[in-house]
Amino acid sequence: MGEQNHVKFPQEVIDEYAALGVDLPAMFSAGHLGTRMGIEIKEASAERVVGTMPVEGNTQPYGLLHGGASAVLAETLGSVGSMLHGGSSKIAVGVDLNCTHHRGARSGLVTGVATPVHRGRSTATYEIVITDEQDRRVCSARLTCLLRDVPTA
Repeated sequence: MGEQNHVKFPQEVIDEYAALGVDLPAMFSAGHLGTRMGIEIKEASAERVVGTMPVEGNTQPYGLLHGGASAVLAETLGSVGSMLHGGSSKIAVGVDLNCTHHRGARSGLVTGVATPVHRGRSTATYEIVITDEQDRRVCSARLTCLLRDVPTA
């Protein structure tokens, strides 16, 4: 789990990062935490980022999807969108995450879809909607990232 082999990136974004010698799918993976949680990014652009996460293995003691797991999925997807918006000269650093949990999930996969609310020069804000396999909203989240210049060597 956590493999990023099915990510769809716009060709111009792939080309931009390839020119810098960067493996884009690896760069925008969910990282070690996301891998342990089974997060898979399915589609990624500055306009829309889609990812899934299994409920199993990410539950709290009552057997429901842990709210913190939803927060990790939301921050992962919003951060990927922010990084893609900022381009190769910027890094995205989360500065505010808000999650509202609407219903529990006990099994299956949840899917998160991140779409931009604001895309500026120094910040990017994404709304992330997480739904269960019946397309019922499990969580609404909002992430704001600061876009910082990539440090020069």
